[in-house]
Amino acid sequence: MFRVALVGCGTIGSVHAAGYLRMANATLVGIVDIRENHGRKMAKRFDTQWYSSLQQILEAEEVDVVDVCVPTYLHRSIVEQAARAGKHVICEKPIARTLDDAEAIIRICSEYGIRLFIAQVLRFFPQYRQTHELLEAGAMGSVGTARAMRGGGFPQGWNDWYASVERSGTLVVDMIIHDFDFLRWCFGEVQRVYAKGLLGRELNRLDHAFVSLRFQNGVIAHVEGTWAYPSGFRTMLEVAGTEGVLEHRSDEEMPIHLSLRQNGTETGGVAVPESPLDKDPYQLELEHFLSCIETASDALVTPHDAYKALEISLAALKSIQTGEPVELGGSM
Repeated sequence: MFRVALVGCGTIGSVHAAGYLRMANATLVGIVDIRENHGRKMAKRFDTQWYSSLQQILEAEEVDVVDVCVPTYLHRSIVEQAARAGKHVICEKPIARTLDDAEAIIRICSEYGIRLFIAQVLRFFPQYRQTHELLEAGAMGSVGTARAMRGGGFPQGWNDWYASVERSGTLVVDMIIHDFDFLRWCFGEVQRVYAKGLLGRELNRLDHAFVSLRFQNGVIAHVEGTWAYPSGFRTMLEVAGTEGVLEHRSDEEMPIHLSLRQNGTETGGVAVPESPLDKDPYQLELEHFLSCIETASDALVTPHDAYKALEISLAALKSIQTGEPVELGGSM
């Protein structure tokens, strides 16, 4: 039985807490939040205890895993504290706000011999995982281009931290890092990044960005992110290759449409349906991480993967700020 201490009572913290409650091999020994009202309310909801600090819960409870769901700019301090206490760490994406912090997080977890898992959950969504499998199987032939989109309304957060470039890194670092990680999983390393966005304009609580990625294998990808919708949330993915086109749109009934070329002509869209999930992707992700600890096996998402996704995100942010393309090197 894994004894989990959850740090952070925001939206994603609630999602993680709900996942642990549905697991037979995990128990939520406590919830940490500096806001007593929020912490007590969430602890009551999930039938556990509230603590005001990580140190407090580590002194009061037996803990195997610390799950970090605090704002991005606080990740390093919490992960370092958990690592020094010898606790395995699950940390929400992005791994950190800066590459220096990301390197420090990876380094200290390695030094103390604890497992570090970064929650790049898109790899656990069935439509995206199946897309990866189709690409691995060569279903679309040689891929030339890919397009991804993700967006909704401007998020609400503690102290309005999403509105701070220094704390959140805008939607480029906080949200479309999902797509950067997924595309890198599919196509390998990124060579060059060019981006445009609303950063620097006097727009209140609106954000929108377009990012072009050139991969080392020649694939060109275009990623669009928005925090400008009045309501709702949607995603889109399109991959085009010599043998056909794959499309996914979250607001359509069928999760994936795969149109293949036959004898030089295009056929109609063929739906590749998914069965209704008993477990949501967040629970699947957490179960996978705990299984990796139990079996000492490799995770689907490594700390290096999380670092590289952040590197792409920060390159896109730099391109928006400078108006120039950014070449990626081979660090980490």
